[in-house]
Amino acid sequence: IADPVNPRLLGDVDTPGEAFDVAVSGTRAYVADQDSGLQVIDISDPTNPTLAGNYDTPGNAYGVAVAGDHAFVADFESGLQVIDISDPTNPTFTGSYDTPNTAVNVNIFGDFVFVLDGYFGFHVIDISDPTNPSLAGTSDTIQIFYPSDIAVHIAGNYIYVVDGADALKVLDIS
Repeated sequence: IADPVNPRLLGDVDTPGEAFDVAVSGTRAYVADQDSGLQVIDISDPTNPTLAGNYDTPGNAYGVAVAGDHAFVADFESGLQVIDISDPTNPTFTGSYDTPNTAVNVNIFGDFVFVLDGYFGFHVIDISDPTNPSLAGTSDTIQIFYPSDIAVHIAGNYIYVVDGADALKVLDIS
């Protein structure tokens, strides 16, 4: 960023749905695009980003995180969707974990995905086998009310969550 005080638009691309979240890996941006699922955007030329591929998830994509060859999508009523992105022009379904409520945000820490799931709280999903994600733990101390008001950050042994209703909550994951 040459001038952080005065950022300027270099390029943009319109997605078919409503973009809620983005994860960047290499020369690709992965967009959780609500009812249009996962959109893969080639950002190798930031002045001319282009749609490279997509996977239409069964629900509404609100959150996305990427690790290696997989995108992990918080897909509202369809829970966690695991998408193989090794061929970004043709993403394919790998596995899923159906959370009890509405998956709205996702974050990765090692072999675990942390999913915020509406009124049912916070789920820790083991993704060591992405074809068969499984529940590793859960916490109902956090309830999510507004998908657009959520932020998750993992640092050290702690998860920091803003849930749209109360304030900042800190969970110990050691």
